Amino acid sequence: MLNALILATITLAGAVLIWPRLSNAKIWRATITPLASIIGSGFLVLGPILDVSFGGYAPLVMVGLCAVAYLFGSAIRFNIADIDRQAPSVPAVNALEVLSSCVLAFAFVVSVAYYLNLFGAFGVSLTQLNDAFHANMLTSSVFLLILFTGLTRGFSALERMEQVSVGLKLAIIAGLLLGLAVHFGEVTGQHALQFDAPQVTGWAALTLMAGLIVTVQGFETSRYLGGTYDAPMRVRSMRLAQLLSTGIYCLYVALLTYAFDSDPLTLDETAIIDLMQVVAPILPLLLVAAALSAQFSAAIADTNGSGGLIAEVSKGVVSEKLAYSFLVGIGLVLTWTANIFEIISYASRAFALYYALQSAIATIRAARSGYPVRTAVFAMLALLGLFITAFGAPVE
Repeated sequence: MLNALILATITLAGAVLIWPRLSNAKIWRATITPLASIIGSGFLVLGPILDVSFGGYAPLVMVGLCAVAYLFGSAIRFNIADIDRQAPSVPAVNALEVLSSCVLAFAFVVSVAYYLNLFGAFGVSLTQLNDAFHANMLTSSVFLLILFTGLTRGFSALERMEQVSVGLKLAIIAGLLLGLAVHFGEVTGQHALQFDAPQVTGWAALTLMAGLIVTVQGFETSRYLGGTYDAPMRVRSMRLAQLLSTGIYCLYVALLTYAFDSDPLTLDETAIIDLMQVVAPILPLLLVAAALSAQFSAAIADTNGSGGLIAEVSKGVVSEKLAYSFLVGIGLVLTWTANIFEIISYASRAFALYYALQSAIATIRAARSGYPVRTAVFAMLALLGLFITAFGAPVE
C-alpha cells in the first residue's frame, strides 16, 4: 500500500512540475536552477551524517547550515543588485571578482569529483559489486566519458538531460518525504521516537559543520544567469530557492532523526539506502535512480561551468578543452586517493573561500553605498567563510 502511495505522490509531483502554468512561469524557471543545485547530492548523504554525528540535535544543525547558506546568499544577492545599479568600479573589487572566479572554477573541479564519486557509490549500491574498488572504477569510467564528450562533441547533447533529471529528482524527493512521514507516524504511534546523544561535540562539531557547507551550496548559480534573467528576478529566485530548500531539508532531517536509531547505522555515502529499505521496499531503487540522474547532470553542468570560467579568467590562454582535461585529471586523483567524506570537506572549503571573497566584495560595496549594518554583517560573513576554509573537517 505504501509503495503505491509513494508512486502516486511521485507521479502527482511530476505532473505538477511539468504543468505548463508552473514550468513556463519565469520566476519558477529562474528558481529551478539554484533549487536543483542546492537539493543535489547533499540531500542523499546529509541526513545520515547529521543523524549519526549530532543525534537528536541534527535538525538544529540543519537549520544552522541553512541559515549560514542564506546569509552567504544575501551577500551574493547584494552584489547582483549592486552590479545592476552600475556603481563605479573599484580596483579592489575588480581584483576580488577575478580571484573569486578562479576559486569558483576550482570549487567546480572538486564538486565534480564529489558528484561522480557519489554516482559511483550509488551505481553499485544495489549490485553484487558493492565495494569501493568497483565504485571507483565506475566513477573513473564516467570521468573518461565526460572528457571524451567534452573534447570531441561538447556537452550540448548531455545538457538536455538536466531538465528531465531535475524534475525526476524533485518528484522522487516528494515520494521520499511521504514515505518518511508515514514511517514517522507509525513510530510515533508505537511511542518509539528516539532522541540519540550526539557523537560529535565541541570544536569537532563546529569543524564538521564547516565541512558540510557544500551540501547546501548551489544558490550562487543565480549570480551567473544574467544572460537569461534580470537582476531583480535573479535576486527573487535565489531567495525563493533557498527558502524552499530550507523547508525541504529541515522536514527531511526532522523526520529521519527521531524515527530511526542511529547507533547501529553504518555511516557511508549510501547509508540512506539501508534506512529507506525499512520505510518501503521501492524507495532504495527510486533513490538510486534519482542519485544517478542528479549526479550526472550536476557533473556535466559544473564541468561546463568550470571549463568556461577557466577559459574566461585565463583570457583564452587555457582553452575549455584543456580545462576539461585538467578537471578530469584532478577528479581521478581524488577518486583514488580520498574517500567521499574527504572530498565533501574539500569541496566545502573551496566553496567557502568563494563565499568569503563574495562577502568581502559585498563589504566594500556596502561601505561605499553607506550601509553600515550590512557592511558589518558582510565583513563577519567574510571571516566566517575564511574560518570554514581553514577548519572544515570531514566526517570521521
